[in-house]
Amino acid sequence: MVLLFLTAFRVGLPAAKQGFGHARETLAVVLAYQLALPLLCVGTFALFGLAQSPVAIALTLMFAAPSVTGSPNMSVMLGHRPEPAFRLLILGTLILPLTIIPIFWLSPELGSLQAAIEAAARLGLSISAVVALAFAGRAFVRPDMSTTELQAVDGVTSLALVVIVVGLMSAVAPAISAEPWRLAGWMLVATGANFGMQLLAYAAQRFLGIGENAAPNALVAGNRNVALFLVASSATQSEEFLMFLGCYQFPMYLTPIIMRPVFQGPAQSC
Repeated sequence: MVLLFLTAFRVGLPAAKQGFGHARETLAVVLAYQLALPLLCVGTFALFGLAQSPVAIALTLMFAAPSVTGSPNMSVMLGHRPEPAFRLLILGTLILPLTIIPIFWLSPELGSLQAAIEAAARLGLSISAVVALAFAGRAFVRPDMSTTELQAVDGVTSLALVVIVVGLMSAVAPAISAEPWRLAGWMLVATGANFGMQLLAYAAQRFLGIGENAAPNALVAGNRNVALFLVASSATQSEEFLMFLGCYQFPMYLTPIIMRPVFQGPAQSC
């Protein structure tokens, strides 16, 4: 919520309103990410009789999750505008109670559908309140921010990202000495899923001619708020999922460094 407040404060209501013209494109991307991909994942693993495997559960929940709250800030770090990622974050989170219904219905091993819907609804209400508060604060305190002030907000957000990520890695440190090979396997899964989805999404959207929004959209494809399901799915209480979640933080917060060469180019001029 702190990261989201800083992002919404940076964007401001006037810039957010300009994004209404991209509503159809944003909805199409959200449905592809949060509905088509997890359903494809469920079907693929079920085809091989692996729907209940820890890897299948982890990847399905990852694809079903909305954008991580730090994606607009990562977009700025990569030299792109934060608004496209911000739109995906807000819309994806608000329609999450709807998109997870068929996924949890087809995959009962993920946990309680009712609990997931309730958690998603709570998150949606919380995000709405935080964004409204941030927009009001920006309009009242600093409606016109200079470049230096925007950079200062980006700096504060970057520091907040560093602090927050530590808490999500609690399962990694014990596994380094106790189960290094198991940890390495989950690191491979998390890294491959994150960076792989970013690369595939970026290539697909550049091919489709999406242009200036391709990089921010692709960023969201691999960086999802998987931790949301910690309070919504019983499957997340397993040691395997917690290890995946801890490993998932590494590619997420290395994205501004690793993906910079990929996302540079014509789209960076937006």
